[in-house]
Amino acid sequence: MTSDPRHPQLIDPETDPRATYVLEPDDVRVLLDKIVVSPGARTEMTFAPFTGGPLAAVPLSTPDDVARAARLARAAQRTWAARPVAERAAVLLRLHDLVLTQQSDILDLLQLESGKSRVDAFAEVADIALVARYFGRRAGALLADRGVGGLVPVLTQVRVRRHPVGVVGVISPWNYPLALSLGDVLPALVAGNAVLLKPDTQTALTALWGVEQLEAAGLPAGLVQVVVGDGESIGGAVVDAVDHVCFTGSTATGRIVGAQAGRRLVGASLELGGKNPLYVADDVDVEVAAEGAVRACFASAGQLCVSIERVYVHEAVADAFVVAFVRRVRQLVLGAGLDYQADVGSLTTAAHLAKVTAHVEDAVARGATVLTGGTARGDLGPLFFEPTVLTDVPADALAFREETFGPVVAVYPVASDDEAVAAMNDTEFGLTASVWTRDVRRGRAIAARIEAGSVNVNEGFAASWGSVAAPQGGWKASGLGARHSATGLAHVTREQTVAVQRGAHGLRGPGGTPVLPGIGLGRMYALPAEQWTRAFTGALRLLKAVGRA
Repeated sequence: MTSDPRHPQLIDPETDPRATYVLEPDDVRVLLDKIVVSPGARTEMTFAPFTGGPLAAVPLSTPDDVARAARLARAAQRTWAARPVAERAAVLLRLHDLVLTQQSDILDLLQLESGKSRVDAFAEVADIALVARYFGRRAGALLADRGVGGLVPVLTQVRVRRHPVGVVGVISPWNYPLALSLGDVLPALVAGNAVLLKPDTQTALTALWGVEQLEAAGLPAGLVQVVVGDGESIGGAVVDAVDHVCFTGSTATGRIVGAQAGRRLVGASLELGGKNPLYVADDVDVEVAAEGAVRACFASAGQLCVSIERVYVHEAVADAFVVAFVRRVRQLVLGAGLDYQADVGSLTTAAHLAKVTAHVEDAVARGATVLTGGTARGDLGPLFFEPTVLTDVPADALAFREETFGPVVAVYPVASDDEAVAAMNDTEFGLTASVWTRDVRRGRAIAARIEAGSVNVNEGFAASWGSVAAPQGGWKASGLGARHSATGLAHVTREQTVAVQRGAHGLRGPGGTPVLPGIGLGRMYALPAEQWTRAFTGALRLLKAVGRA
């Protein structure tokens, strides 16, 4: 064990009063009882990344369980959809308060299951509060019927209304188990849907805690059904059982989910992989840019879909920036405490540690230089890896193009904005990007040329992600659709157009006496074809002349 105060030792649960590494069995049982499983279901043991010790024996659902859960959800959805939007939204607003009030419990659970630092765990709490408040306040307006222009002014009245799709499937990953499960569940519910939720097994307790809080906020039991198991065994069953699927995960799996949904002609919202770039222009304060880049690269130990893995620096400031950046990376505190002392936590699984290690070792073997980090920290816990900065990473290295999804970033010098943009776009991915410059106009111009769903100027990723009124989605191989915003709500609804043609039966006076004959479209079509098409041509020209859409 290290004596370096920047790298504190693991908390000993037997001697340290802060330690809550052992979950209370009754609390775990209450959460696990929410999973839809058959009697005698197989279980899978999950482990705490900080220590490698066992956490919970999670029961696994079968395809038959998925089908049963979907039936239960569909039965509950009909009553829920009939409730006023205001009642559904009120559940989200109560959840907002509960999550903030009960945050200590979920922060512990998030850390125990995922291994992230407490400050990174809090980001999930804040995210759910933002999403709950946005949809709780705005759903009424976003879901309201709206009038649009009709075929014949005044006589054709058209309204567009939104209906829930029915049952929404949410397949969520292990890296942000609260934000990326509950964050998709909330818009689905407020739109009047039921939800079939499949969280990752490793972090199932966090997702189940979120469902528990929803029910405490007043959500009727049965609206969110939870199934657990790997993608091969039940992931496909979820896609086959729902009317829209929200999937967050790898691009390879996303292609499978999208294809399966497409065969059924149901919608799919897919947030997939990324190899996100950051550009430092030649006019920056390098200390400011370096501080922002550290947050952008190493939040949640880099296990974040929108974290930065490629940093392009204008050669005029490259040396100064690298010095400032590496200095700050070396100051990051790694740790496993259930408190706010650590900046960076652990990786989550042994398989992921192996991948991160392989990317670094491969890059070094091909000529890359490690400026700081580069090694696992078994002295802190089984899955810790040092925040790592590489340079001279060659194009044939795994870390050059593949998503590492860990605390590893490569720095590349560029000679101009044009070279930076070309390098940033030289990837199959397009999730998010970051630009740092003193000149906001320049930053906006560069952002407009970057092929990514979100671009932050003078921030890593938090500005766009936290602005939940704006869509958050990927381009190219980074996904389809978007979460957050009106767009995210639209995905889990069906639009219906209702057009009413007035005057078809004419106008009648007292006693039903006809005053004017019917003037509906049917009368027009009853005219000889040449006569009504000539009249319609004149009407189209007139409407354009008077500025009608």
